[in-house]
Amino acid sequence: MVLERQHEPLRRREMDRPDAGEGEVLLRVLACGVCRTDLHIVDGELPDPKLPLIPGHQIVGEVISVGAGSERFEPGDRVGVPWLGWTCGECAFCVSGRENLCDRASFTGYEIDGGYADYATADARFCFPIPEGFPNLQAAPLLCAGLIGYRSLVMAGDAERLGLYGFGAAAHIIAQVAVHQGRRVFAFTREGDTEGQRFARDLGAEWAGASDQLPPEKLDAAIIFAPVGSLVPQALRAVEKGGTVVCAGIHMSEIPAFPYEILWGERVVRSVANLTRADGEEFMRLAPSHGVRTEVQEYALVDANRALDDLRSGRVRGSAVLAIA
Repeated sequence: MVLERQHEPLRRREMDRPDAGEGEVLLRVLACGVCRTDLHIVDGELPDPKLPLIPGHQIVGEVISVGAGSERFEPGDRVGVPWLGWTCGECAFCVSGRENLCDRASFTGYEIDGGYADYATADARFCFPIPEGFPNLQAAPLLCAGLIGYRSLVMAGDAERLGLYGFGAAAHIIAQVAVHQGRRVFAFTREGDTEGQRFARDLGAEWAGASDQLPPEKLDAAIIFAPVGSLVPQALRAVEKGGTVVCAGIHMSEIPAFPYEILWGERVVRSVANLTRADGEEFMRLAPSHGVRTEVQEYALVDANRALDDLRSGRVRGSAVLAIA
């Protein structure tokens, strides 16, 4: 399924099977998660993608062949491909363990063809072994919703009272991790989304309400997964002095002006940009031990546009995943 122009639906295309280049693996795609970032690319909110483009950066695949110089994996291995697809390895960010900020980085499903296809290639250095116990469909959301969510949770520090704004793919995973760690979770959904609030409580949230509500008590930290800038001052009003508001998305609408008094008191607003391979390795070890289970809505590859539309309209509970192989 190919994006030929932004603001237009994906189109089904027959294409030649790619070959694994030097340092790459060729994958038979088993499943690919549908991420809000895919939606931002299709809708033109993230500029200048490679066009034509095969989207998708939560790829679960079986290694079919390996290119020269690639020794990490063998044919038959099951691996995952995340958003971060390549970095230079030489800049100040890369050599200081912050490859997520590399100015020359390339991203899967944006500048590199992704997983909305039967086959995909990927740099073997940026692939992860999939933990046992996660079927293909359930493993796909770990590769972005899980990884970015986990990095956001780390940025929230040791907060005991944690607010999650936007209870979608990432929040439903990270809520489970936070509860397992003994944190208290407060979930915020779209107004009137009683099903989403019920879903949050089922996953261990002790309170769930609309995103324009204040929680019953002050929070130590809040993570904003929804791409809605107006939630930043709302979350600042909800956190205690010394608290942190983490903006987890790659795109967010304009943040409105807000009074200094809701930032004062050493509150912090920070963003999360992409992920590192260290994040991936740590989270893939942690997910099984923390009892993470992903809830997915399954779509066929040819129904990718419907999956994107359901995500755009808030009709997805958990994560949308394309079942491909």
